[in-house]
Amino acid sequence: MNNEASAPITGAEIVVRCLAEEGVKHVFGYPGGAVLYIYDAIFQQDKFQHVLVRHEQAAVHAADAYSRSSNTVGVAIVTSGPGVTNAVTGLSTAYMDSIPMVVISGQVPSHAIGQDAFQECDTVGITRPVVKHNFLVKDVKELASTLKKAFFIARTGRPGPVLVDIPKDISMHKCMFEYPREIEMRSYKPVDKGHTGQIRKAVQLLQGAERPMIYAGGGVILANASNELNRLVEKLGAPVTNTLMGLGGSRSTDDRFVGMPGMHGTYEANMAMQHCDVLIAIGARFDDRVIGNPKHFASHPRKIIHIDIDPSSISKRVKVDIPIVGNVKEVLTEFLAQLDAAGSTRANPEPLRAWWKQIQEWRGRECLKYEDSDLVIKPQSVIEKLWQVTKGDAFITSDVGQHQMWAAQYYPFDKPRRWINSGGLGTMGVGLPYAMGVQMANPDATVACVTGEGSIQMCIQELATCKQYHLTPKIILLNNRFLGMVRQWQQIDYGSRYSESYMDSLPDFEKLAEAYGHVGMRIEKPGDVEGSLREAFAMKDRLVFMNFITDQSENVWPMVKAGKGLSEMLLGSEDL
Repeated sequence: MNNEASAPITGAEIVVRCLAEEGVKHVFGYPGGAVLYIYDAIFQQDKFQHVLVRHEQAAVHAADAYSRSSNTVGVAIVTSGPGVTNAVTGLSTAYMDSIPMVVISGQVPSHAIGQDAFQECDTVGITRPVVKHNFLVKDVKELASTLKKAFFIARTGRPGPVLVDIPKDISMHKCMFEYPREIEMRSYKPVDKGHTGQIRKAVQLLQGAERPMIYAGGGVILANASNELNRLVEKLGAPVTNTLMGLGGSRSTDDRFVGMPGMHGTYEANMAMQHCDVLIAIGARFDDRVIGNPKHFASHPRKIIHIDIDPSSISKRVKVDIPIVGNVKEVLTEFLAQLDAAGSTRANPEPLRAWWKQIQEWRGRECLKYEDSDLVIKPQSVIEKLWQVTKGDAFITSDVGQHQMWAAQYYPFDKPRRWINSGGLGTMGVGLPYAMGVQMANPDATVACVTGEGSIQMCIQELATCKQYHLTPKIILLNNRFLGMVRQWQQIDYGSRYSESYMDSLPDFEKLAEAYGHVGMRIEKPGDVEGSLREAFAMKDRLVFMNFITDQSENVWPMVKAGKGLSEMLLGSEDL
């Protein structure tokens, strides 16, 4: 494409040209008055495909999952006023999980800003807390450079969503087009390379560790550092745990993987986190769902190494001994080089053998064991069968709740970017638009959405989008007729007073799916689970909505209650 226009073009055309220059292939959006010039320009181009969603929240979620599953910057377009306020939940979801994304919003004409014009809102003010950065474009001559900055900010440093607000008159004004090849921002200089001296200290500390532990989070996925992490695990021979956002960062089927840590993590992962003598945290932030009570976590002395691209995340919740600021992939590459140069990883291997013996004893508790049934479908068994049928090679999106935790616990991920869920914000309704975004980015992949009857109804209108664009994910609804995680907490902490957590008057999901032009299935018997899954996944050209009627009383175990420490786990109802 010629980077320079031979004649002035409109701001709307500049937007389209900028997206093409960035290599954008898909844009998710919903038109409205303030973006109609942009949509007219989209109609007249052939560089990327626009995907018409049924709600702006779904547009941002789909762009989010597109980014997560493909290592690209997701793009969404929404109109002013209610269009952008509908997008705020999607922005916040992406912001909490550090997902690179550019959202273009329309705004009322410049002269009407601040006049309470029709469909006006203070987009910059409203979105400021939930984006990495935002812009209000005031001159069409600044539009191209602003979009270049937006993509640069979104994908560099600690990634995140960036919003560009474009008044309607800016989209119709004209100027010459030139897209900057490089961008220089005096106030934004992200650091990629870690401090060599700090890395050397960390290597020496790990070489002397008797009970080392590797704790890896979503930063490993975002930095494309899974290969480096797996090499580090092999090199050190240490146990590794991946957070909810980090699953797939190291191979879950590797015997050195001890499971997920935290509130619904494994007993062995939490005990190892608590009792190690050297902990290396890689692209993780010690959040409340992982370490529980910080005072309890600090009650067992250990040395902590923390690698993160964001210096503000280091020693934020837990004081660390060796901070290393930098891109995880860059830091681990140098880390491995220094380990290789040092030769033998450790002088005395005996303490590590004793450490593994202790971990095997903790594993012996079999904390994920559950009592299967011939009478009622257990949700855990559905996930296990899903893993078997897909051979562990599917993209799994999930909504938020018990089903999310079961998917994380019982579907081992050996590859990065295959587990797509809302970790930080915990947004119900993401599952289906996530599946859409994943499949647009990976058209030949197997995609499954694990959801609950509460979550799926929040964006269920996107079944129409799936029909329009021939998207064929398989929806795995674990239907227990409750807001399951709410019910679990009410049982444990609120005397089994199930206030507004029972889902009455549920739709006939099979008929609803059929009304949108898809296949609906209802599965009620445990013996039909595997066969139904195989039948559904054999229908490669159809979206299949699978309504599994599951045990209403099943809870997610293990569990660390709020305010408790990692070693104060409940392994089952008998511990209540």
